[in-house]
Amino acid sequence: MNDELSIGEVARRAGIRASAIRYYESIGVLPEPERAAGRRRYPPEVLRTLSIIAAAQRAGLSLGDIRELLGSSAANGGVSERVRAIAQRRLPDLDALIERAILVRGWLQAASECRCPRLEECPLFEEAD
Repeated sequence: MNDELSIGEVARRAGIRASAIRYYESIGVLPEPERAAGRRRYPPEVLRTLSIIAAAQRAGLSLGDIRELLGSSAANGGVSERVRAIAQRRLPDLDALIERAILVRGWLQAASECRCPRLEECPLFEEAD
């Protein structure tokens, strides 16, 4: 019995477009699959890999980070070491994003209470010192 899947079947099961799968292959996130009669044929394990990609994207990892993560193995530093390294590298970016979001939220809260008749008179639009 042949367990290999077509690109359409992989896309359907993973809930993504076939074009995304081809893109992941083109940038090295997914390896090029075997071909039969010129058509891509994937092992069932590709579904787990696509699940890992989706979870990593939800966590905010870039495709470069994901390619690095998927390329890790016990032979080249281990998966957990790679996950930690990526997380430590990405956390400062997230902290900066959170800080910016807090500032924006404060500004928007103040703006929601604005009663200024003209923008020229509104302190919300003064340059910060």
